Amino acid sequence: MIRSLRLRTTAFAAAFALAAFAGLTHPAHAAAEKHDKRVAAPSASDAEAALDAELFYEIFLGELNLRTGDPGAAYALMLEAARRSGDEQLYRRAADIALQARSGDYALQAVQAWKEAHPDSREANRYLLQILVALNRIEETPQLLRQELAQAAAHDKTALLTMVPQLYARASDKTLAAQVVEQALADVLAEPAFAPAAWVTVGRMRLAAKDSAGALEAAQRAQALAPANDGAMLLALELLESGETQAQALVNRYLAGQPKPELRMAYAGVLLNLQRNAEAEKELQAVTRAKPDFPDTWLLLAALQLQRNQLSDAEKSLQRFLELVPGADVDPQTRQRGLTQAYLMQAQIAEKKHDYAAAESWLKRIDNADEMFSVQRQRASVLAHQGKIEQARALLRNLPGATPQAARLKLQAEVQLLQELRMYREAFEVQSQLVAQNPQDDDLVYDQAVLAEKAGNPELMEKLLRDLIARRPNYFHAYNALGYSLADRGVQLEEAKHLVNKALEFAPGDPYITDSLGWVEFRLGHHAEAVRLLESAYKTRPDAEIAAHLGEVLWSMGEHHRALSIWKEGRRLNPDNETLQSTLKRLGVRL
Repeated sequence: MIRSLRLRTTAFAAAFALAAFAGLTHPAHAAAEKHDKRVAAPSASDAEAALDAELFYEIFLGELNLRTGDPGAAYALMLEAARRSGDEQLYRRAADIALQARSGDYALQAVQAWKEAHPDSREANRYLLQILVALNRIEETPQLLRQELAQAAAHDKTALLTMVPQLYARASDKTLAAQVVEQALADVLAEPAFAPAAWVTVGRMRLAAKDSAGALEAAQRAQALAPANDGAMLLALELLESGETQAQALVNRYLAGQPKPELRMAYAGVLLNLQRNAEAEKELQAVTRAKPDFPDTWLLLAALQLQRNQLSDAEKSLQRFLELVPGADVDPQTRQRGLTQAYLMQAQIAEKKHDYAAAESWLKRIDNADEMFSVQRQRASVLAHQGKIEQARALLRNLPGATPQAARLKLQAEVQLLQELRMYREAFEVQSQLVAQNPQDDDLVYDQAVLAEKAGNPELMEKLLRDLIARRPNYFHAYNALGYSLADRGVQLEEAKHLVNKALEFAPGDPYITDSLGWVEFRLGHHAEAVRLLESAYKTRPDAEIAAHLGEVLWSMGEHHRALSIWKEGRRLNPDNETLQSTLKRLGVRL
């Protein structure tokens, strides 16, 4: 049957194959060329001619089967053609057919045959490496990665090294992946020109494997070899943000040289996430001096100034951003996102100044459909602060979107708005609706518990958190919240200490949990230990609530001057913080 089909469709096959393989060098093309030579040179062997014809039809039928919905037959024919001809492009085509059919094992079989036929082929090596990683056969990849690096041109090797962590990102065993990569990079680590980039790669792999100490060591090695290395700086920033405080020395060393404004800005972003706002502002101001025409810096600086309630400064920064954006070399989508953020911040500033007409005017400038939810959320806030709370809530509930995800986002926005208004009973009711719709979502249950206490029902909070701990014993946020709540109410203090210590077992060094432990120690009467813990937490994460606790402990010890200084810092960080406000009111302190 197949043979008769070939006899009837010879002319069609030739036209089809030429169209399908335009621009590629295939044995089928070589067959046509050899056919012309046989006409001029009758000495060519009949066996070779037969082979060329057979190969041509295998390629054609493989493509035909693929187009008619039979990838299995297409793959088998293409792989057989590749094996018979030894042509690399046919091996690749067979592998691609298997990959398109989502058959990793067949793709691997094709690439292994390709690699066996062409052991020095970089493309075959690369295909095999990627497929093995995708199949999570990480232990089989060291030699392949080593070959890929050895065959890379010198000017490409650094870029290739930076891509390695991304290649192994989906590996299930991150520790094994880190070990395999480090093994494969042994030769590169000994090359002075590429060792810094290689150590950064090792560091990223270790960090992915949650080996912060090992990642820090790798970053230190990279920077020792090249103090101005950008990769070492970026790795140090990742470590710093993850809580590895020793990475600060690496950051400082980089900044002492001639830092790139973009990396200084990245450092400012990390400082913002760590709530080290004063330091972040210092870095951003340095970037504006070094590169005053860099619009993103002004936008980030404005966000920080707005957060610190420096409204006039924020307005000036936003104005500078809006002046620079038209001439910035960015794609339209990035420009639109930036303008949207600027307009939203301008609306927030106007709202804080009680200029609600101006706030609405800024919101009307936003025509980015992707940001309409944020726009309406801000519009609801403007309405609420004018006393139109029910109108604001209706606006959020009537936002478009009927999917479960859309419904969830709308209710979460309403909860956030009610919390900002300190309408905790109403916020708890809406949060309870969310939990009813998503009863297995532990994060939503946790938030419900926190709101229950703020709404004046600590007994319900305790029940919800104990149920959550029973259902999910490793949910450390619940241990911390319950322990802190007990301590704050001055009850069951020994259990409170046990709960907070349990939370610290899951998240060692977490500043917020350390703050809870410090508060427990204060309630137990261990003032010196409380100060030690709270100072450690505040140093790691300057936060108004931690400042409130630390200040109260110092105040109770008679260190009023230090307490006032800490409280003033906390107020600068967040003048609206409830814990700080209630502490000062309870103690009768005016700053």
